[in-house]
Amino acid sequence: MTSKWNDQCVVVTGGGSGIGAALCRQFAAQGARVVVADLNEAAAAAVAATLRPSPGRAVRCNASKEMDVRRLIAVAEFEVGPIAAFCSNAGIPSNGGYEVPNDEWERIIGINVMQHVYVARHLFPKWIARGDGGHLLVTASAAGLLTQVGSLPYSVTKHAAVSVAEWLAIAHYDDGIIVTCLCPQAVRTGMTGDSDGGVAGGDGMLEPDDVAKESLAAMTEGTFLVLPHKKVLTYFQRKASDYDRWLRGMRRLHAAYGGVIRDMPPISAAKL
Repeated sequence: MTSKWNDQCVVVTGGGSGIGAALCRQFAAQGARVVVADLNEAAAAAVAATLRPSPGRAVRCNASKEMDVRRLIAVAEFEVGPIAAFCSNAGIPSNGGYEVPNDEWERIIGINVMQHVYVARHLFPKWIARGDGGHLLVTASAAGLLTQVGSLPYSVTKHAAVSVAEWLAIAHYDDGIIVTCLCPQAVRTGMTGDSDGGVAGGDGMLEPDDVAKESLAAMTEGTFLVLPHKKVLTYFQRKASDYDRWLRGMRRLHAAYGGVIRDMPPISAAKL
């Protein structure tokens, strides 16, 4: 049976590594024409060259910058074809609490939150005008449903990413636009480096290709929430049913890890 994505234009931000590169491989394997977008153009080009059966198109894009996102959409539609699916996947970590400086807050908000807003702002009107809908994947995190000890900015921005995805899924469903929100725990990417994922890795470290396969299946089926770590649903349900109990448990984790993500590499070292 022919894949839903066969001969369709698919754009992936953060496509030069990690989950993004895995999404590119999975879509390409189903016959999609993939645009690999990344701040690191060389990494994007390397991934694009390996895609089969057809190489992808690499584009440099700082997804925290609105004009970069707008240009990415324009280039993809002009050179590859009407975008059928957009994976708003690029993201960055940030350690610390209220002491994190303002410029770092602005940086992580730009990439982890505003990227999704910019994609909707410049792509949704095209989908609506064409009348054939489209698919948006927002890569958030289990931290967006729960929290991340040792990282206030990451927790806040991933909660916001889930909220953006929810709102878009509600507001634009009747426009034929399907939104999927990916919320994994630890995945073996540049964010986790050579570590075991720290506290987020307590339920196991997943491989990017496995996460990408599950995400692609959810997009194909039109499912909103993707939880590659199945225990996250249990944690989320416990949080909703007894918030104070959940907070007590998270305080114990916070105490055990000293309030820091000990195994997360510095932001400058992460492969974004």
